[in-house]
Amino acid sequence: MKAGIYLLWIVSAVATAVAGCGESVVETPVAEEVYVPVAPEYSDGLMWTVRLNDSDGQGADVFYIPSTWEYDWTTDDGRVSHWADPSLQAHRDDMAIEINGVADYMADGNNFYSPFYRHITLDSWATLNEDTINRRYNDVAYIDVKNAFDHYLSNCNQGRPFILAGFSQGGKSVVELLKTIDEDTRKRMIAAYVMGYKVTPEDVATHPYIEAARDSTDTGVVICYNSVSALRYVKPVVSEPNVMCINPVNWRTDATPAVLDDTITVTLAPEAKVLVVEGFDGSYLPNILDILNVGDYHGAEPWLYSECLRKNFRQRISTYRRH
Repeated sequence: MKAGIYLLWIVSAVATAVAGCGESVVETPVAEEVYVPVAPEYSDGLMWTVRLNDSDGQGADVFYIPSTWEYDWTTDDGRVSHWADPSLQAHRDDMAIEINGVADYMADGNNFYSPFYRHITLDSWATLNEDTINRRYNDVAYIDVKNAFDHYLSNCNQGRPFILAGFSQGGKSVVELLKTIDEDTRKRMIAAYVMGYKVTPEDVATHPYIEAARDSTDTGVVICYNSVSALRYVKPVVSEPNVMCINPVNWRTDATPAVLDDTITVTLAPEAKVLVVEGFDGSYLPNILDILNVGDYHGAEPWLYSECLRKNFRQRISTYRRH
């Protein structure tokens, strides 16, 4: 979709008195002008964060898709946008905070590629309407993700084994990419990490090769998890319905507790497919529109388990290369 006006039709109810019949409602559509930023050109190095750290050829590539950073914003001519604009330095700077943070452990001994893209806004997620979320995502954000991944495969990968990873909206993007890659490409995929998002029954029913990880070393599988302080804080918009979860501390898929950093206990709740975390102070996490970081630990997903993930990348890469 090109930059410009995206028309959202809002139905306004106009009550009209009808003699002897009370009131009837006449629906009048009103057009709202919404701005869609220009699609990124992924041949432009400005649209990427790249770290080439596989100096001995024993590592792998990592393709990482960041999460959601922007709220709805307004252009100078008064149009609202529901998408980040990678042409804006401020929006790239926001995404780069996360990208550079995860690169500190994901790019350890690996070649790391992460694109800036027109992700849907936090306000889009706050609608809690999955039709709205999916429409905005599929019409704009996913087009960028797919174009970036195709560019990476054609111009950067050179037949190397790779890891897919993403957090939140980036995790959603990992799931969607898994549905499109061909069998030859899947053979080179070491694993896919879906952090802070879900894999639904429909996802696996229509794409049965999307398989859950069962331990710390299996390959070609999906590592998926969401973290909450208690089951009542499970957030459907990111974590329900979900068919897979693994504990990234002990790499178990049952309810065996694991201790992280001596003071935090992480226990997988098999019935809900989420992680229940005790002993972690998540009060520093910002409340996101009263939807996320409220009883859940969404904002901590890439960071809380970072050393576990660093080690696990090495384990799965080593396993893949031995076979």
